[in-house]
Amino acid sequence: MQRTLMMPTLLRRSLLSRSMLFAFAATFAFAPHLRSLAQQPEAQPPLYLGTAWYPEQWPEARWDADLKLMEDAHVRFVRIGEFAWSRIEPSEGKYDLDWLDHAVRAAEKHHIAVVLGTPSAAPPAWLTTKYPETLRVMEDGRRDEHGNRQQFDWADPKYRVLARAVAEQMAKRFGHDPNVIGWQIDNEYANESESPIAKKQFQDWVHQRYGTLDNLNTRWTTSYWSETYSDWSQIPIETTYGNPGLLLSWRRFVSDTWRSYQKNQLDVIRANADKRQFITTNMMGFFDAYDHYTVSQDLDLASWDDYVGTGQLDPVRNGAAHDLTRGFLRKNFWVMETQPGFVNWSPDNNALNKGAVRAMAWHDIGHGADAVSYWQWRSALNGQEEYHGTLVGADGTPVPLYAEVAQVGKEFAKAGPALKGTSVHSEVAILHSYDSRWAINWQRHNKAFDPVANLVTYYGALRAQAHSVDIVSPTAPLSQYKLVVAPALNVITPETAKNLLDYVRHGGHLVFGQRSAMKNEDNGLQPERQPGPFAALLGGRVEQFYALDKPVPVTGEFGSEATTVWAEQLSTTDPATKVLMRYGKSNGWLDGQPAVITHDVGKGSITYIGAALDGETLNSAVRWMLTKSEVKPEFGALPEGVDLYVRDNGDHEVWILINFGEKGQQVALPGSFTDVLKGGETRSVSLGQYDVTILQRSLPAR
Repeated sequence: MQRTLMMPTLLRRSLLSRSMLFAFAATFAFAPHLRSLAQQPEAQPPLYLGTAWYPEQWPEARWDADLKLMEDAHVRFVRIGEFAWSRIEPSEGKYDLDWLDHAVRAAEKHHIAVVLGTPSAAPPAWLTTKYPETLRVMEDGRRDEHGNRQQFDWADPKYRVLARAVAEQMAKRFGHDPNVIGWQIDNEYANESESPIAKKQFQDWVHQRYGTLDNLNTRWTTSYWSETYSDWSQIPIETTYGNPGLLLSWRRFVSDTWRSYQKNQLDVIRANADKRQFITTNMMGFFDAYDHYTVSQDLDLASWDDYVGTGQLDPVRNGAAHDLTRGFLRKNFWVMETQPGFVNWSPDNNALNKGAVRAMAWHDIGHGADAVSYWQWRSALNGQEEYHGTLVGADGTPVPLYAEVAQVGKEFAKAGPALKGTSVHSEVAILHSYDSRWAINWQRHNKAFDPVANLVTYYGALRAQAHSVDIVSPTAPLSQYKLVVAPALNVITPETAKNLLDYVRHGGHLVFGQRSAMKNEDNGLQPERQPGPFAALLGGRVEQFYALDKPVPVTGEFGSEATTVWAEQLSTTDPATKVLMRYGKSNGWLDGQPAVITHDVGKGSITYIGAALDGETLNSAVRWMLTKSEVKPEFGALPEGVDLYVRDNGDHEVWILINFGEKGQQVALPGSFTDVLKGGETRSVSLGQYDVTILQRSLPAR
């Protein structure tokens, strides 16, 4: 200190000037960071209302008016950028991200966060013209052309280089932007390619999986029809009819390729972005062109695009799609797109009834969604989706639905604190397998046997009584479930077999449905009769399966009914195995034969249902399953049309009640609840059509 005071005046001034210059330079260098800190958005809300916004389609002078309307409707995030490659990179290597930054800042001014989409679903014309090899090859051998979307080859190395480069530029610019909360990679993965490069990659994938041609030929039984391969280059691409092992291998390759395609962009975003920014992609419910469990595993959260199309919402099937999506990562998810009234791509594009959009939004939240986003905000003035529903018209003024969505936004804001940190907790799980769906759809044997419809039938009956059901992979952890139901779990891998056998031996209750445990991991028949590795534990097996041309009566502990489409003749090999249902007189083979059998295993049990139960017999079977597994839902039967969803955080639980029926209903509650939206305590609620009630109560200390 003394030395500084005694320095010559000129030197002191020089040092002071340098310090001021350094401070000024530092301030200038960090100005964007300081600006961002000064403009930090509000804390992330527990529930997000969002919309897809395309600022590149409109003059910047219009943006503020659009964002003001969004803010007034309590929209809290916009997804932007996912189709804007030609604007982001107008020519190769020349990036323009300033307009995108302006859009992020404009949204920030209106307290609206941003999810950025990487634009690889819609490559620009300069790219596909300069690099025609990046266009996918369709099944008929033709190259796709520019003008739609998803015309790229997801296996092409050059396309991956270009897609990664644009994602990297976006991540470097926005990876630390406080108003960017997440990323969506690409958009609705769908179209694979049968290009020479994809075929070679598939052959290499098969080589790596099977090691030797002898091993492959044995496991695919290629001696059938002289399919034996003597060189890896002989292996073709088959997608609909061919050797079952080949078909399943192609689908698994497609899934792995989508995963690596996604990871190509995901890795470069993660390397340049804050950890608080999530990464997802928007999937499509029961769409099955790839295995969603494979593709989801690298993501931070799952999301999907929830559309009704023609007609009105089916809360059972739609609820199953939500629970399927929640099961990809076994945690809360986002609805990244949903329809604002109507779509444009269905055979009949009717509008959802007044009130149904609000009910649908709360239906999403009830199943574990933390965000609901409408596609789209405003229609482009031209393009393939001009007739699709929006929240404002082409003139920029609100359409009638805007007020209903604004109500949803207001309710999300009010109920958000109660739902913060809550999730769905189920004691019942349904097992879902893409391998099994593919295997059955390639060889239905009865065209009416739809594996998704089969699953949804079980789901509807289980959910009506248990009020909460998870849908998970057969390799997922199962110890938290008292009851696990496996409808049409056709393909059993060694990992699946071990997981399910361990579950039963440790006290779990496992129920198989028709066509279960018939195939091995290569889509070949099990060397043991159905249910393959579970036959010994079951103390019984399937003697024969029958595709039905006429209904077959079935009767027993669950009542009497006629089964259709499919029936399996069962037998018992252990005196302790009980017969619960038998077939009546029909084709002679099934007459008097067991249709449902069960066997206790310690504190657990294993059951096989060989008949297609429906209606009251299925309801009775579900009551039996729940009783046997000691699942005791607090709420009994709900009035017709009323759906219940429960979320909790260990401290309190939130009940969401929605009436999808046309008739008004009165619901008596099992105790006193706080009405989250209206305030006050209540022990009963009245619900008209599409009415929603949000209730909260504390949970006892655990």
